[in-house]
Order: sequence, then C-alpha cells, then structure tokens
Amino acid sequence: MLCMIADGGQQPPETLNYDARTVEGFGHEWSRYDQTELAEDERQKLFAAYFKIFPWPVLPANAVGFDLGCGTGRWDKLVAPRVGRLYCVDASSAALDIARQTLAAYGNCEFVAATVDRLPFAPASMDFGYSLGMLHHVPDTAAGIRACADKLKPGAPFLLYLYYAFDNRPTWFRLLWRASDVGRRALYHLPFRLKCLVTELLALTVYWPLARTARLLELLGRNVDTFPLSYYRRLSFYTMRTDALDRFGTALEQRFTAQQIREMMERAGLERIEFSEAMPYWCALGYKKA
Repeated sequence: MLCMIADGGQQPPETLNYDARTVEGFGHEWSRYDQTELAEDERQKLFAAYFKIFPWPVLPANAVGFDLGCGTGRWDKLVAPRVGRLYCVDASSAALDIARQTLAAYGNCEFVAATVDRLPFAPASMDFGYSLGMLHHVPDTAAGIRACADKLKPGAPFLLYLYYAFDNRPTWFRLLWRASDVGRRALYHLPFRLKCLVTELLALTVYWPLARTARLLELLGRNVDTFPLSYYRRLSFYTMRTDALDRFGTALEQRFTAQQIREMMERAGLERIEFSEAMPYWCALGYKKA
C-alpha cells in the first residue's frame, strides 16, 4: 500500500502546499459528518452533478486513478466499482480513517496520506484523476493542479471542482457573499464544538429557510437560479449542515472565475477543457496533453 504522511520529515511543513489549520479542520468535520446519514439517492444525485461531464467511456479497462482530497470517500464509493484501482488521497489521517470505513467493501481502493505536492505516484502513471472541493483550500491552487496533471498519462482525463467567484452571478450576489465571508473569517477561529453549534444554527436559520423558499418559488414557476442557496432546494438538512460547516468553518478558502480555472489547467498541461453548465460551479474537465 502506498503511503506518505503529510509532512513526511522531508521538508519543513511550511514549505509544503497545504494549510495545517484547514487540514485539521477537515479531519474534525469528516469525523462529525462522516456521511453515513446521507441517503443513497441523494449521494447519487450529488455524484451525478459533479461527474456530469466525466468521460467514463474513454477510460481503459481496469483503469488506475486517484482522488485528491477524498475526505470520507463519499464519491469514491461510486467510482470504485467502475475502475480497476483507486488511490484515495488526503492530507488528514482522520479523514482517511473515515474513508477506510466507507470503502471497506471495495478491495480496489488504497489510501494515501499525502499533500498535493508529495503525491507518491510516478509521472504519467495514472489513467484518470479527480479533485472535488480540495484545491481551493491550499495556498497555491495552480501548483496543485500542475502536480495532479503531472501524474496523468497522455490523454487521461482530470475532473476538477473549485469554488466559483460568482462570475456568472449579478453584482448584488457577489456583495452578499462578501458579507458572509466576514462571518467565515470570524467563525473559523472558534473551538470546533462551538463552530459546529454556530454552523448548525446557520443551517437551520439561513440555509433551510432560503432553500425551501427557493423550492416553493420553483414550484410556482419562478426561475430561482440566482436565489441565494437555491442549490439546496432539493437537498436534505444533513447536507446543509455539512456544507455550512464546510463553508464557514474553513480557515483557507479561495475562489476562481471560469477563465482563471481554464488558464490554470492549460498552464498545467491540460487541454480540451470544458465546464459543466449546471451547479455546483465550477466543475471543469481537461485531458493531459500528448
């Protein structure tokens, strides 16, 4: 089994492309919300949204690939049956412990403790890769994308999800986010238990009312694309609680426009880049240049 611990003793931790506070925070988060309460139909729905543009037919038989930032392994549970071998990579040992439990039934998963710039794979060795919601939580996102692309075989697909910079939203929407980000910067300093309490209250008093209002408006025939938190209108309160902690409990968060993501992927040696036109934004797919 491949394994590399985050700081590994090879370089001082401060030189690595990860934020220790964020890694620790996600270890706590996934221990609390290990996704065992996530209904299977909702997992399938969320998975389909992230992987909508992933080219399953182009993968070779018994494809070997990696998930960078696997967390609880919630997506790997649906990827593993489709591939030959799947390396589940995370810098948090606590998250990997949860992933091992989630994926205990799948003998083709291996668990790798590593930061993005210490991936223990040979260059050009992977048939595919994906990183969903992780690389916007490292100091140098562009370098992280390059590190992933380096491990791909020529022509191999790489699926990426990064927080969007509201570039397809009106100005008032971006201003609303800026106001909420002030709260995030205050909340992430709190002790974990208090942080959980506050974010659960946010899920109850902000996420749930807005999401259900969006659902009602949709049923009345209104377009709710720009309605705040409309993404959650058909999702469970469990997902809202998880995402509220994810959003407001994280020390380091970066956001990117579609154009910035495209440029980072191209500079990393990826081509034929396409974006999903459906939420969550932005999911992008690229192929390693020959």
